[in-house]
Amino acid sequence: MNLTARQRQYLRAEAHHLKPVVLLGQHGLTEAVLLEIEQALEIHELIKVRVPGVEREEKREIINAIIDATKATLVQTVGHIAVLFRSRASYSDFNLPKPGKAPHQ
Repeated sequence: MNLTARQRQYLRAEAHHLKPVVLLGQHGLTEAVLLEIEQALEIHELIKVRVPGVEREEKREIINAIIDATKATLVQTVGHIAVLFRSRASYSDFNLPKPGKAPHQ
């Protein structure tokens, strides 16, 4: 799912108060961790994942692997935290702004 700048901004604001729901441990990205991320995305749609203790390039590779495996969209990364979004197929709790021009004020 490609997000517009306004949609990313909306999701960043919604994720601001969230705590990380998945923490990668010493074994890194395992099948069990991917399953936890899948379940968290299905329940919450918008989640934070903590990827501690790895170099920047390795962190980027891990986040890309999560995105590929879960079909989620990366909203943003801040330090060791990745914010991921995947809308439910049936209904969504998030009312994303429609793509297009911003309203004039």
